[in-house]
Amino acid sequence: MSLVITDIVVELEDGTFANVEVQKIGYKFTGERASCYSADLLLRQYKRVRDLRKKELSYKDLAPVYTIVFMEKSPDIFKEYKDIFVHKFTTVSNTGLSLNMLQNYIFIPVDIFLEKLHNNGVETELDAWLTFLGCDEPGYIIELVQKYPEFEPMYKDLYNMCLNTERMVNMFSEELKILDRNTVQLMIDELQAKLDALTK
Repeated sequence: MSLVITDIVVELEDGTFANVEVQKIGYKFTGERASCYSADLLLRQYKRVRDLRKKELSYKDLAPVYTIVFMEKSPDIFKEYKDIFVHKFTTVSNTGLSLNMLQNYIFIPVDIFLEKLHNNGVETELDAWLTFLGCDEPGYIIELVQKYPEFEPMYKDLYNMCLNTERMVNMFSEELKILDRNTVQLMIDELQAKLDALTK
């Protein structure tokens, strides 16, 4: 009952945390779901820092968190922006006041990027990375490796990772797993209702 292909949490050298998720079909309630995952990630970081620092804990010890969502088939709202395939969200003030808000979001509708790729090929370094992350067509992989040879060892690493079928992917928490399952069921029910209406 999950639309998630993969979900991984990474910590960068500067302490920044990122949840990188690849979805087969973009979830309904995209913003709300990402907010819950981001809150969960921020809370996990807070608990970790608290356990390490004990009484010396300060809010300045917390690093930014990023929720990065790749969607193979994006929700319809993304299709309204057919020429844009990277959407960044941050918390900003209506007055221009700048505060170090920690939660950041990036949504990448891979289907929209692939339309651009099929029309224009790999033109930029961003195109190269998105081709690496979102395209499994041999012709584009060959073009990518020819233009950007640094990707070849990464493809080899991915191939070797895929050989290890015993790895398991875990959800952040049981609560998020339940929310995801309920959302998938709602999406299935809505599709069934549309099908029933068409059948009538």
